[in-house]
Amino acid sequence: MISKYGFYKVATANFITHVGEVNKNYEEIVKLIKEAKKENITLLNFSELTFFGYTAQDLFFHKELIDEELVLLKKLIKIIPSSMVVFVGGIFSYLDKLYNVAFVLTSNNILGIVPKSYLPNYNEFYEKRWFTSGLNLKNINIKFDDVEVPFGTDLIFSLGEMKIGVEICEDLWVINPPSNSLSLNGANVIVNLSASNEYIGKREYRKELVKLQSAKNYCAYLYCSSGFGESSQDLVFSGHQIIASCGEIINEKYDELGLNIGIIDLNKISNDRIKYKTAFDCENSDKYRYIEVNLNSEISLLPEEVDPYPFILKDEEQRRKRSLEIISLQAKGLATRLYNSNFKDVVIGISGGLDSTLALIVIVEAYKMLKIDFSHIHVLTLPGFATSEKTLKNVKWLLRALGLDYKKIPIKDLATKHLKDLSHPLDLYDVAYENAQARIRTLYLMDYANMVNGLVIGTGDLSELALGFATYNGDHMSMYGVNASVPKTLIKILLKDYSYEKLVLNNAIENIINTPISPELIPSSSKDIAQKTEQILGKYDLHDFFLYHFIRNSFRKEKIYELAKIAFKDVDEKYIKTTLDTFMKRFFTQQFKRSCLPDGVKVGSVSLSPRGDLRLASDLNFINSINKEK
Repeated sequence: MISKYGFYKVATANFITHVGEVNKNYEEIVKLIKEAKKENITLLNFSELTFFGYTAQDLFFHKELIDEELVLLKKLIKIIPSSMVVFVGGIFSYLDKLYNVAFVLTSNNILGIVPKSYLPNYNEFYEKRWFTSGLNLKNINIKFDDVEVPFGTDLIFSLGEMKIGVEICEDLWVINPPSNSLSLNGANVIVNLSASNEYIGKREYRKELVKLQSAKNYCAYLYCSSGFGESSQDLVFSGHQIIASCGEIINEKYDELGLNIGIIDLNKISNDRIKYKTAFDCENSDKYRYIEVNLNSEISLLPEEVDPYPFILKDEEQRRKRSLEIISLQAKGLATRLYNSNFKDVVIGISGGLDSTLALIVIVEAYKMLKIDFSHIHVLTLPGFATSEKTLKNVKWLLRALGLDYKKIPIKDLATKHLKDLSHPLDLYDVAYENAQARIRTLYLMDYANMVNGLVIGTGDLSELALGFATYNGDHMSMYGVNASVPKTLIKILLKDYSYEKLVLNNAIENIINTPISPELIPSSSKDIAQKTEQILGKYDLHDFFLYHFIRNSFRKEKIYELAKIAFKDVDEKYIKTTLDTFMKRFFTQQFKRSCLPDGVKVGSVSLSPRGDLRLASDLNFINSINKEK
């Protein structure tokens, strides 16, 4: 079983537990399996001791109930679809010992039986009264209706690219959970059948535990605890259902009955494991048996919803906190560079656009950290042939709000002379015409920095670096690039959230955010800005989406396109495809600019630094297998 795009629909399942009534619990299991079939679920995980209820206690000793459970298992496998694997909790008797186990089931087949390794026997828990630890049970097969069934803690169930390991409740809470070793041996999905009682504070702790385990093991983690119906003699049970993947909560239910459904991406998990391989360099002496499972299914699943802005947190309060943290990291990077290099002065060119505004704010915050007077911040504005009144006003409003002076140096005369010296027509608006202005601006900034013994601070952002939308040895060059790992879509949010905290900046920032993104290098016959970047390249919303999934997740072009169509439902599919083609072509053909980038601080998981995160040849052939149409 392999999914075309790596997506699988999985679920946990909870029902009202009938304590000690195995037949009634069987009926509830059957109902949820039928519901899962309608939902095209591949993997379904129930709670601990599903047939009995965790609070059945000394009823666990009664052989007739255990025998009845085995009869019901034989019935159950006959109704499980051939496209599904089910994990259900129960009791298994072996050599006069009782084991708390997970039965792993598919159509007409018991694939394996996994016993619980760690039995809690403290405070409210008394499991050693009834059960024996299965920690050392390995390489055992038992007869079940004349069919050998693997039994032990050394089992990984292989459904094509999905490799599933099992934990039962307390197994997760120990210092070295079985999921660590399972993951080291290839398991990329962990199911946990649990019966976790509730008390103040435990819910959040449990959620963070599952989240962290899925993060450090680079796996999907399905956690299901029994809830309503368990005896309340001394305890209340959580009914907590969690689906997590690589540190992200995919879906969660608490005290709710029925299915908790989520879509996991094994493609992303595999790519992360390949990339972040030190997680798997741990000592690994455990041996596991791989149980091959052949499910009758072909999957071309895609999620119904995809976040169009993966660089931006959804929760507004958390986002604002994160924004200030990012700006603080940028400022700390610059402050460290100034301190270690023994510089007090910086030079920055301000255009009235998003990037230079953020860079200037970062400079201000760095100077606050170092307690350096703002008189050492040298701001130049360098209007050229196409600089608009709107952006000049943005500069004035911003600097007034920040309490900074600036020096205005028009570059028209020098640019005109330069172009004439090259015998370049002044009405030919080609690349040479545009880049001449960018390089002249950089000339002024560099020379001014020499005059004041300062550093030129670069303003270019991550999105521009990905697309190579910068003039080589023009705005491409600086002495420190504070925005180098901040994408364009995030810059708008950072400015908005910063101005929310610094109310004096509100009007200036709002005007800057609402100004069309433009290099302002081609003159306009009207007062409007003629050259609009997103009309040339396509929307930055799309480019940042492509960038995230191409670099962070290493997704192939076809998958990125399919996800983009879901994320941007209102955008024409042809426009998405054209913009993706633009992204891919520019990304590969512009690597030579990234190969000689100035230093810049990394603030997120996606960076294009040639010294750290991205190592590519500068002369890659654009027509490679990544870009070929299938």
